[in-house]
Amino acid sequence: MRRGSQYHLRYRRRVLTNASRIELQMSRIGLLNEKPLHASLKQWYARPGDRFEVPVNRFVIDIVRDDLLIEIQTRNFAAINSKLRELTRSHEVRLVYPVVQEKWIVRRANGRGRLEVRRKSPKRGRVEDLFWELVYIPQLLSHPNFSLEVLMIRVEELRKGSVVEGRRFVDVVERRVFGNSADWLAFVPEGLRSFTTKDLASVADTGRELAQKMAYCLRQARMIELIGRQGRANLYRVPDRP
Repeated sequence: MRRGSQYHLRYRRRVLTNASRIELQMSRIGLLNEKPLHASLKQWYARPGDRFEVPVNRFVIDIVRDDLLIEIQTRNFAAINSKLRELTRSHEVRLVYPVVQEKWIVRRANGRGRLEVRRKSPKRGRVEDLFWELVYIPQLLSHPNFSLEVLMIRVEELRKGSVVEGRRFVDVVERRVFGNSADWLAFVPEGLRSFTTKDLASVADTGRELAQKMAYCLRQARMIELIGRQGRANLYRVPDRP
């Protein structure tokens, strides 16, 4: 083998070794920063053949399933806004978001971990709660490479005295995927030809503030449009809806 060929072979091996080392380091960083709820959801969501903590561009992806990039985010969509925008330019991306539908509060009696009380919290989450976070990424709702899956989950909240020590995933109660405008417009009932956020709050049986966030997201995604005012309130409609 010629000296030049040997040099290029050694150089290529060194590049591949460095790339593997970087991939391993990025994977370890992702795992070290992982929270228990996030780790449990990733384990529940995984299928045979999935790859985990995979470097893509300058990011580490939770799960890669064939050509689909899957990111699990338990809160703070603002933190991944730029990441999702960049990845959706050239990849199909699914964001998985858990909403706590049912919570059980578990109080520890002592440092040995013996359980003292386990009671069900009266608070119940609902699918619409995802809009509290969607206000940070509303334009992505209509992106052809973006989809969002909501997992309605049951958790245990571990407490010692008044201190919350953590949350423990129990199971998934329900799951819904939103991938196109028809999925998102399911939040606006067919009977609403024109509506204010007060109307939306009434039919959705939710608070006015959350209805305002729903309207904001759907308008930013160009799924509803502002057509005027009704008194002091904005008046919206779904384009092309009879």
